Amino acid sequence: MPETSSTNLPGSIDAVVDLLAEHDYLAGRPLATVLFLALRMQRPLFLEGEAGVGKTEIAKVLASALDRPLIRLQCYEGLDVASAVYEWNYPAQMLEIRLSEAAGVSDRDRMEHDIFSARYLIRRPVLQALESEPGRAPVFLIDELDRTDEAFEAFLLEVLSDFQVTIPEYGTVKATEKPIVIVTSNRTREVHDALKRRCLYHWVDYPKAAEELAIIRRKVPGCNEQLSRQIVAYVQKLRTLDLFKNPGVAETIDWATALTELDRLALDPETIADTLGTLLKYQDDIARIQGSEGQKVLSEVKAELLAAG
Repeated sequence: MPETSSTNLPGSIDAVVDLLAEHDYLAGRPLATVLFLALRMQRPLFLEGEAGVGKTEIAKVLASALDRPLIRLQCYEGLDVASAVYEWNYPAQMLEIRLSEAAGVSDRDRMEHDIFSARYLIRRPVLQALESEPGRAPVFLIDELDRTDEAFEAFLLEVLSDFQVTIPEYGTVKATEKPIVIVTSNRTREVHDALKRRCLYHWVDYPKAAEELAIIRRKVPGCNEQLSRQIVAYVQKLRTLDLFKNPGVAETIDWATALTELDRLALDPETIADTLGTLLKYQDDIARIQGSEGQKVLSEVKAELLAAG
């Protein structure tokens, strides 16, 4: 079992590596180090990198490994406070006002206090993350922050600095126990320095060949060794071709799973052409690899693996 502290957090960098590995996430030491520090320093962790390199998976695995709730705020263009933080239950408030009026309640201050109480507050992910059970602060995943606009990003500064949210009609909600915050970005735009300064930072890159092979062995144990090596070498080559969208680790796993389901023992041009849809997600990329360029990649892969023995 991994070494943990009294708060059920990993007690060392090696313990982080072991903890994630127990849940099938193979983390390099630089990632394990920054994750360990984020947990110990109670600082948000900002993970940046290409889509498909496993940034979101880190938060999911961490929540499972630490037995914490996972609260996910999926960002998108136009995300606002009502969708991300809170909103008032207006129909219920209106009903309460009418019932109070019908009962002859004339104290407007009391009525206002009643309708702007916790009973009518609809809690969205940010507020949920701040109001956790004692001893079980959640893993709060703010996913793909770069998809939002700068106004929402600015709003998050209070959350990430003080772990609190101010609701004008209600007051300030402050976390009694800080959530574990993971922020991810695919870098479709630059996130402002003011937000980054509140976080520890790590760039999550595509894994090296040996690392990706280890992932395939763990995630797709039914894939034979020869095919696993060919898959990894092929995908690594594709990422050097400047495709519209390079295949991520998830796509590599999907391809290995698909080829295993088809009982393939090695790559061949026909198999590649038939299964590229599990690996590549844009028709222009698929058309390019189904042609002579894809056959050239396969020839290079087989020659390099043969030479390597």
